[in-house]
Amino acid sequence: MLTITQALVDQIVAHARQDHPDEACGVVAGPAGSGRPERFIPMLNAARSPTFYEFDSGDLLKLYRDMDDRDEEPVIIYHSHTATEAYPSRTDISYANEPGAHYVLVSTADADDAGPFQFRSYRIVEGEVTEEEVTVVDVY
Repeated sequence: MLTITQALVDQIVAHARQDHPDEACGVVAGPAGSGRPERFIPMLNAARSPTFYEFDSGDLLKLYRDMDDRDEEPVIIYHSHTATEAYPSRTDISYANEPGAHYVLVSTADADDAGPFQFRSYRIVEGEVTEEEVTVVDVY
């Protein structure tokens, strides 16, 4: 189960809507071993694509060095889907290389209020996708 604050949900959703029609992506870091998402880190989608996201390799290296310096780890890796439901694509699954992370997907297909908004979380381990419950709290 993913427990996340409303403030972090709002930041992830705002980033997804801001980057629409391109996919947005980023990380929420937390203290190593805690499983608690705390620090919102929006990233640039280097692919600048409505159907694909890619972290810039230089930005990703800086991020991991920064997290190491702070004794943090990526608790959430998030991105948006702009025209489809919030479910990992085959590409998303193949790129999922953090078995301890929650993979959050936000669908912005409702940007014109035409469909339901989705904020969903998954565990992806060795190509196996498991959806998990999301509990939104005011504070931890």
